[in-house]
Amino acid sequence: MLSTIPDFTKARVLVVGDVMLDRYWSGKAARISPEAPVPVVHVKNIEDRIGGAGNVALNIAKLGAKVTLLGVIGDDDEGRAIKRLLEAEGVDCEFVVEKSARSICKLRVMAQHQQLIRIDFEESPLKFNEDAFSTQLRRHLPENKVLVFSDYGKGTLANVSAHIQEAKLAGLKVLVDPKGVDYQRYAGADVITPNLAELQAVVGVCINEQDLLEKGRGFLSHHNIPTLLLTRGEAGMTLIQENQTHSLPAQAKDVFDVTGAGDTVIAVMALGVALDMPLSESMFLANLAGGIVVGKLGTSTLSIVELSRAMHGERGSQYGIVSENELAQLIDSAKANGERIIMTNGCFDLLHAGHVTYLQQAKALGNRLIVAVNSDASVRQLKGDTRPINGLQERMEVLAALACVDWVISFKEETPERLYCRLLPDVIVKGGDYTAGEVAGGDCVTKAGGEVKILEFVEGQSTTAMINKARRME
Repeated sequence: MLSTIPDFTKARVLVVGDVMLDRYWSGKAARISPEAPVPVVHVKNIEDRIGGAGNVALNIAKLGAKVTLLGVIGDDDEGRAIKRLLEAEGVDCEFVVEKSARSICKLRVMAQHQQLIRIDFEESPLKFNEDAFSTQLRRHLPENKVLVFSDYGKGTLANVSAHIQEAKLAGLKVLVDPKGVDYQRYAGADVITPNLAELQAVVGVCINEQDLLEKGRGFLSHHNIPTLLLTRGEAGMTLIQENQTHSLPAQAKDVFDVTGAGDTVIAVMALGVALDMPLSESMFLANLAGGIVVGKLGTSTLSIVELSRAMHGERGSQYGIVSENELAQLIDSAKANGERIIMTNGCFDLLHAGHVTYLQQAKALGNRLIVAVNSDASVRQLKGDTRPINGLQERMEVLAALACVDWVISFKEETPERLYCRLLPDVIVKGGDYTAGEVAGGDCVTKAGGEVKILEFVEGQSTTAMINKARRME
């Protein structure tokens, strides 16, 4: 089995399917409406994420591969938000923009990390210029070796059978995440990835493992598809082919939200196929990836660091340097598990014993410690042109190596106020002679029910003192 993560930057994948926006309104529900027996949610945060085929493409991009996404959006704010979010993460968007169509948007209202209601904005089946769509598809076939069809039943893949045939004639490997019960539409694909409920809706209830394998192979033969990757929830995954099967147990330790997990699974499978890996090895990585994202809130992706740690049995820790969006998801998951989030910030140019003691004291206030680190430019603003001594990446790597630090993130602004107001930790920690009212971002956190703690610095320990001592020794 694999011992290292493959180099996904060498892979290139084309994703085609239903693109949608997953919108989350989150807040607290502390009372019942006098108008009807429903909770009143005081919305504190609005977040947009990418769903459907877009989430497949986003997962691929997050792992470093090149990905092109073909789909349909409306000429509206939701469509522009979809395009903006994807392009910001490096996804090459080739959308058919249909003025008469509405971009698909799923609004979820959340309270205390529980979904109260989902409201769908869509027109189904989606009406669009199919000739323009087919032209776009044909244009991108020569530059790719793997194509993923992500079908959510919204109408983008109404002509998927013809698209599969074109892709096969062009020499591409085709993977399909299916929808509905008419699987003849996917005939000729190389890999199909239904979950157990979806498969049983077609072949009937499987009474035992042998029955499952027999019905699975009959399904493959009937539809001229060589490989079935079956996701089975708590029972893990099973890869079924004509002459062999391969099963893996589920990797998730805590299942928090299964939204979009299938997107992650097919994304990682596609990357393995693009790198000519054996299907069993691709499945191994896909199983690890699926186990990671079900531990996160809502539609989610994963990073190379998370996948690597999962491979080496460290999935639960999820420590290290993370992006702002990754950190927001990690905080949601940690809070849902009852963990208390502590956050501090600073330049941390030359790490010394005072820093370490301070960070250990901060960690003791809760379960997870986040350290936000000033960018090189913001350090120069604060400390002068001779600082920092160490660059941002070096400073972050040293902090991430400390046992008391869970997550490290950078920020470009002079203060981390915007970051604190978005992430809303339970406690902001600062050292020195600040008052709570002087701490940047403290107002946001206290209004959200959090607090600000001031810790004393260790006497005689400072970066400036270290620099002056080094200069005297020259």
